[in-house]
Amino acid sequence: MDCIDGSIQQSRNFKKDDFEADWIKVAECRFGQVYQVKLKVWRVKCALKSFETSLCATNFYRRIIDEASDIAKVKFKYIVSIYGLCSEATAVVMEYMSNGSLNNLLASHTLMWPKKFQMIHEASMGMNFLHSMKPPLLHLNLKTSNILLDDNLHVKISDFGLIRWEEGMSKKSFMENLTARGNISYIPPETFTQCSDPPGTTFDVYSFGIVIWEILTQQKAYAGCSVTTVLLQVSHGKRPCVEMIPEQKPHECDQMISIMRQCWDQDHRKRPQFSDTVRRTEALSEVLKIPGPIQCHNNGDEGQKSNYPWLVSPVHKIALPEMPDLPSDDQHGKDNILSLLSKKDFGSFRQSVRREHVSALFSDKKSLLHYTVASRDAESVEHVLSLGADVNCMTAKGYTPLIIAVLHRLHDIISLLLEHGADATQGDEDQWTALHFAAQNGDDRAVRLLLDKGAVADAREKAGWMPLHLACQNGHETVVRLLLSRLSEEAVGEREAQGRTPLHLASAYGHVNIAKLLLSQGADPNAIDCSLSTPLHLSAEEGHNRVVRQLLKNGVNTDSADRRGYTPLHLAALRGHTGICRQLLSNKSSHDSKTLQGWTPMHLAALRGHETTVLQLESQGGCVNARGENGWTPLHLACHQSEPEVVATLLTAKADPNVAEDSEGWTPLHLACTSVSFPSVLHLISHHADVNAVNSGKATPLHLAAQHGCIPIVKALLLNGADRTLLDSSGSTALNVAQRREKWEIVQLLEK
Repeated sequence: MDCIDGSIQQSRNFKKDDFEADWIKVAECRFGQVYQVKLKVWRVKCALKSFETSLCATNFYRRIIDEASDIAKVKFKYIVSIYGLCSEATAVVMEYMSNGSLNNLLASHTLMWPKKFQMIHEASMGMNFLHSMKPPLLHLNLKTSNILLDDNLHVKISDFGLIRWEEGMSKKSFMENLTARGNISYIPPETFTQCSDPPGTTFDVYSFGIVIWEILTQQKAYAGCSVTTVLLQVSHGKRPCVEMIPEQKPHECDQMISIMRQCWDQDHRKRPQFSDTVRRTEALSEVLKIPGPIQCHNNGDEGQKSNYPWLVSPVHKIALPEMPDLPSDDQHGKDNILSLLSKKDFGSFRQSVRREHVSALFSDKKSLLHYTVASRDAESVEHVLSLGADVNCMTAKGYTPLIIAVLHRLHDIISLLLEHGADATQGDEDQWTALHFAAQNGDDRAVRLLLDKGAVADAREKAGWMPLHLACQNGHETVVRLLLSRLSEEAVGEREAQGRTPLHLASAYGHVNIAKLLLSQGADPNAIDCSLSTPLHLSAEEGHNRVVRQLLKNGVNTDSADRRGYTPLHLAALRGHTGICRQLLSNKSSHDSKTLQGWTPMHLAALRGHETTVLQLESQGGCVNARGENGWTPLHLACHQSEPEVVATLLTAKADPNVAEDSEGWTPLHLACTSVSFPSVLHLISHHADVNAVNSGKATPLHLAAQHGCIPIVKALLLNGADRTLLDSSGSTALNVAQRREKWEIVQLLEK
């Protein structure tokens, strides 16, 4: 069998017939395509990355074949697993990552700061693992499109080992190999200087610095710049603009920026090793309290992951007009006009511009008016308009000059365009109007100008978001008040495509004043979205105490269950928000309500190791012996997860140490031995756990301790009466198990 515990033991060559017929193309890259496929035998989804041999170097795929077995051995939590090859399709078969690339996520969603920090840390973990191999496995292709995301938006590094520095390779051919993949922004300066050294670990460290910037800003480095411009800037020590990192950031961000600057240092000798970066990013992530995924015995994550994994809204970004670097022969006149704007020589621009320039179209259907607005000079904008420019002209993606002006917060130009007949209701290709952008940015002055000139306050973009949704999500209270003054009473409860109301969004992000305002305007505190979550679910999960208090004052139903059967108390317990648990229980929330999987809040708090939350739940009536799926109690979960403090707390609260779960008859002591948690074993023994309890396979705790080779646990069990003569269902004693597993120190102990 090729598969054990969900991981592949060795690479193999798959046939096309090994996969079901429906191949779904999920991505297209420069050298081929990526398909979602399903293996018939394993019944699991995989990604099949095919290489277009006519576009790749002739020996490229051959080298992948030669190295696939080595790369397939690389197994780590933050590295995408390679399962093997499919030579018939000239493809690599790999782990399927359901949420695609980080590059796409950064462009389509707003990430909260804890998630950004978590992703940076997880990427550093993956890279540290590659570099800790002997010899270090260099990536040389690290970029946001090669960082992939799993079901729970955790990061895994992909496409490592595909680019190699070959002995005798010239710098020129190496650079051509890199730039062909669109990697120009991630290449360190020493690669294209006279330095003859082959690339080392510091190459990847530099790339990681650019990745950090792109995560923090959610922008692309050097967007719109030509390859020549990037090479010149980087070789002269210039880097992406740190000022583009949003101003409203946690103070920990300054330390992350410091790490970023060190990573992209001009002198490669001053760049830190990933072993150091991992520790520093871990500390920053810990400060922002990022939770890990839930993992539970025979249970998986399905049905337990959050519906709101740190991101809620579609953030909408547009490519602002960039001045071209070099004029082409056929556009020399037009581009000279643009170069005057670029140099901010507005006097010469106004003297030189002609009607034929005004009517001309540049790349992506941008007009001269778009570029002039982006230059920020109101007088030049007025001049171009006077020459007959179409005030409502649109780029290929539907952006009007008014939208450009709103994005730049150019209020004088906004007024000017509106006076010249700019349509305040015009949307782009995604139906985002200028008012949507102004609301997202919290620009109340622009909102006022637009509303006074006919902007539709309840306009919806393609996912159903109104400007009010965006203002509530981003915490722009003044804009919310402005919009509410122009909207009907019903609008306060309007839902976007996922069923979320403005109150859901304000609650999810902890904007208590906006939540209070919406409630005073008649917002329904019990409104449910498509997953049956109420605003209370979201605020309880994210730990927003003040919002929870406000919702409770407004008569919210504390026991409303979402599609997974989770109440707000379940979510608060899962995340260890003890104060919110106290509030909810004081407001008659049911402490023993069960999810669809049978978990109580006590189970979830124990699962995650939240000792104070367990204490709080128990003190307010929570049952420490409640039985969930397969008869598991909170004590089973705490032992399985190696949470000795929670084990001690539950036992002190009279949890039964000898209760056996339903499916295989495991007691908490069996699980503590299997998870090799010596402190948990001691707590259980001191509370009279049966050291000779047998499960359905007749295995005792001693059998399991011998199997896992933990000497202190074996000693503790023997000192407390463990019977070494008992046989499991295969007729083996604990000694036989230790001998089979070659645990020789355990064998010596048991032979005494």
